[in-house]
Amino acid sequence: MKRIAAIIIALLWIAVPASSQEPAEHQHNMSAGPWQWSIEGVLFGGYNYQRRKFFDFDEIESQNWLMPSLHRTFGNGASVDVMGMFSFEPFTMRKIGSPQVFQTGETFQGAPLIDYQHPHDLIMNLGATFTTPIGATTLTLGAWAVGPAPLGPPVFMHRPSAAMNPQAPLSHHYLDATHVTPGVVSFGVKRSAFTMEVGAFHGREPDEDRLDLDTAALDSYGARLSWANGPWQLQVSGADLKTPERKSPYDATRVTASASYFKGDNNRSLAWTAAFGQNREVFGKLEAYLLEGTFRVHKHAIYGRAENAAKDILDAGFHPIGIKHTHRQSVVNALTAGYLRDLVSRSIGTFSIGGDVTGYLVPANLEEAYGSPTSFHVFLRYSGHAGAHMDHRY
Repeated sequence: MKRIAAIIIALLWIAVPASSQEPAEHQHNMSAGPWQWSIEGVLFGGYNYQRRKFFDFDEIESQNWLMPSLHRTFGNGASVDVMGMFSFEPFTMRKIGSPQVFQTGETFQGAPLIDYQHPHDLIMNLGATFTTPIGATTLTLGAWAVGPAPLGPPVFMHRPSAAMNPQAPLSHHYLDATHVTPGVVSFGVKRSAFTMEVGAFHGREPDEDRLDLDTAALDSYGARLSWANGPWQLQVSGADLKTPERKSPYDATRVTASASYFKGDNNRSLAWTAAFGQNREVFGKLEAYLLEGTFRVHKHAIYGRAENAAKDILDAGFHPIGIKHTHRQSVVNALTAGYLRDLVSRSIGTFSIGGDVTGYLVPANLEEAYGSPTSFHVFLRYSGHAGAHMDHRY
């Protein structure tokens, strides 16, 4: 905590020079505009088939999220945003999650999840941010009961490069899994194209009860430096995580770096993301590399994803304190190609149909168990957005 406090004080010292402070009589112009509300959501519903040696598994399922928000601006340029994000995956997936060859992260019935992507919690985000300009600098303070820690690139479901793909990346828990963190307090300073964020949050991943609201101490710390200019966005970030895995009593460090590009409109667009993530654990360093993209022309979109991820599959499980040894890593390569076509586009949203296939390069130490697996998806996708002003009295 002392390190985070020192960083915040230093940022304030840099960001708020005496010459930029306004006279006291000009700091109370707080006439507020009306509240503005918006709501957006995405729903995938389809068939998921995973083929591997000895064990094929399939599922009819739905990945989905709904994000309502409120926004209000004030006369001095300050603003307040109240945001929530909800997922009905606890009801539209099996409790164990979505079948996905080589996926890891979190637990089910006390055991580490392997070959499944866990359902997201009903309450994925719930919090607020306050933003105010001071001269050429913008300060942001955020507080979340559940929210995104200042770590990693934008979560895959909000990245234009991944928006058409219903499947979570194999690198999710190396890059952006902290988008659902139980308890976050963050502080950011933006100047020109650069933004520096620091924050305290709870380091352990959500529990297996997908319907409750986890509460816990802020025991982990992270920082992220990002740069955005036109279609480009870059970030580097790192965090010290307090016992992030429920199967392990050890702390970990996560570092990430990413570059993203998005340019276009509803008729034609190109988006891609390249990212690196590393989990530094007591059993060794696990690294993942990701390259994904989406190209859209009118009603048609093609998307792809290539990943290289070092997985801890052979030695996953609970290890008491004092038992330390290097885990055997299994470096998996995955390549996904997909296509999506819009069927109907109305004011209520857009309905599309799509599908993809994923092939894998399997490391030698997993060949006997997995063979040459392949994954397939066929799905319908809905995306919608609405918004309006709200009267002062509400």
